[in-house]
Amino acid sequence: MERPDFFKLKNGEKVKLPFSKNEYERRVINLRSVMEKSNLDMIILTSMHNIAYYTGFIYCSFGRPYGCVITKKKISTISANIDASQPWRRSHCENIIYTDWKRDNFLKAIVSIVGRDEQTKKIGIENDHVTLEVREKIGSIFPFSVFTDISKELMKLRMIKSNEEIELIKNGARIADLGGYEIIKHIRENNTEIEIAISGRDAMEREIVKTYPDSEYMDTWVWFQSGINTDGAHNPKTNRKLIKGDILSLNTFPMISGYYTALERTLFLDYADDDSLKAWEANVKVHKRGLELIKPGVKCSEICKELNDMFAELGYLQYRTFGYGHSFGVLSHFYGREAGLELREDIDTVLEENMVISMEPMILIPEGKPGAGGYREHDILVIGKEGVENITKFPFGPENNIIKN
Repeated sequence: MERPDFFKLKNGEKVKLPFSKNEYERRVINLRSVMEKSNLDMIILTSMHNIAYYTGFIYCSFGRPYGCVITKKKISTISANIDASQPWRRSHCENIIYTDWKRDNFLKAIVSIVGRDEQTKKIGIENDHVTLEVREKIGSIFPFSVFTDISKELMKLRMIKSNEEIELIKNGARIADLGGYEIIKHIRENNTEIEIAISGRDAMEREIVKTYPDSEYMDTWVWFQSGINTDGAHNPKTNRKLIKGDILSLNTFPMISGYYTALERTLFLDYADDDSLKAWEANVKVHKRGLELIKPGVKCSEICKELNDMFAELGYLQYRTFGYGHSFGVLSHFYGREAGLELREDIDTVLEENMVISMEPMILIPEGKPGAGGYREHDILVIGKEGVENITKFPFGPENNIIKN
């Protein structure tokens, strides 16, 4: 029996995607403007975030390559046979399936889309994602082509959100708050980080199902940290039991069709000592000022400078651990990032309408020092034409978050 290297399978019907047909078409038009500007004949996307952004399909790799090929007239996702027709149902475009009966059928699928007789002199790829091995293999099937990195240009396009994206992000922020309120109900002495986190995650997933009944559900999570575990912003939850006086870090992350939103708050169980209160109030003061500084027309680096000066005056700059905020969109803890829109000293991007960015100052005071622990607050802001909207409603600060359940 001769088995195919690749094939098409339209099993079932196309499903409702997170955004409208017009929204996906708008994105592809913008993508092709990058092609025209750079005189590209084709773009080969390989990252989860860009494939999801332009097609609606979020792949699950498990070590297999996935892609999306865009020419001036065609666009098609490329998926592994293990997924059958799910990628076609969830792609706003065509889809081709490659088999793994033979090695490198993924490459043959790429060639089948553009055709062997097509002249592809210049090809755009994502240098920040493609591995050396994949880059070498793609080069072997297009030996006379010139390859150009398009990752930064595509990142700039993703940084400006459409109205449909902003609506989804607002729902994500609302659901993140809901998860936070559910977690508060379970914070008490001897409860474990993992069990408390589960309660928040389950509440958020159920609300996502109610709000987006046609979606796929994947990757929503909670990091709930206590005591020394609060020292890192991305520390996983553990089985540690809470004790009175613990510093706590509540972090909820509802994922809706690949779109990330977050709520992050410092809390204490039952009481906070004077040194802890002093550190917490300093971080809250910087957070409040940061919320005021985010507005259209301001440089990211300028915000950092003022907040650094403020931390220095308060005596806590040496405890600051990372940037003051970042963009939102198609990203997760294992894919995507819009690094050009981060509140860091080396980023001079000017904030503009329809950008979405967080304010999230954090300080870490090491064990053995008064007020030890990691302090962090996190709000999400949507930048409008003349002002901003804070879409995070969960309260922050000692007056709200010393939990006495």
